[in-house]
Amino acid sequence: MPTTLRKTASEIFGLPDPPKTGRDRLVAAAVDLFYRQGFGAVGIDQVISAAGVTKTTFYKHFEGKDDLMVAAVQRRDEWESFAWQRAVQKIAGDDPIRQFLAFWEVLDLWFNDPEFGGCMFMNTAAEFPNPNDPVHQAAAAYKRKARDRWRDMAKAAGAQEAAAETFADCFTAMVEGALIMRQVYGRNDAARVVIPAVEQLIATYLPAATQRVAEAHAADSSPPSHATSTPARQMGPHREA
Repeated sequence: MPTTLRKTASEIFGLPDPPKTGRDRLVAAAVDLFYRQGFGAVGIDQVISAAGVTKTTFYKHFEGKDDLMVAAVQRRDEWESFAWQRAVQKIAGDDPIRQFLAFWEVLDLWFNDPEFGGCMFMNTAAEFPNPNDPVHQAAAAYKRKARDRWRDMAKAAGAQEAAAETFADCFTAMVEGALIMRQVYGRNDAARVVIPAVEQLIATYLPAATQRVAEAHAADSSPPSHATSTPARQMGPHREA
């Protein structure tokens, strides 16, 4: 695996802009609390206190907790989608082949952070298993976008339509499997052990990719460094003026 990462996770992923409005503060606090404790364990009063706003402010923007939960998952989606894309591009530029490999380098950084708490979207879908639940749907939307983005990247790398679809399905299965290995099995090396299969997938479905994979892999073969902060800890509460 390449070792171009030399920054902490927070430097690689960046941080969301500080919330400025009462609604933004509520959503920011909710994202952090829901991620760390789960949705069921967090009440509205706890979110209001962490956000530093009043109940009046809460009910001005949300009908209840369900609306806040959906808003929190959607905000995490907005931030995380951009943060991952930026982190990968910092390593790999616009080359889709190198981006596919860089993704696992970034994932390895996250997996080895002491505050790693799993994938928020996977956690959300598990806590709300009904596919018709708006909270589940908000989490599933992120997962679908990620899968479709990998399909589009495969096309950009030269794959035909059918091959790109198959590639995206296989790449997604590898990502979700690695997340389970890390979160359930406690395997900090979950991203690294998948790399040979990722390289084989690229070589199989992306034309003329084998040599480029070898070049990217040979660029730096020493073990990647690990950070001490995490992209999971994002929008902290801000007191209302």
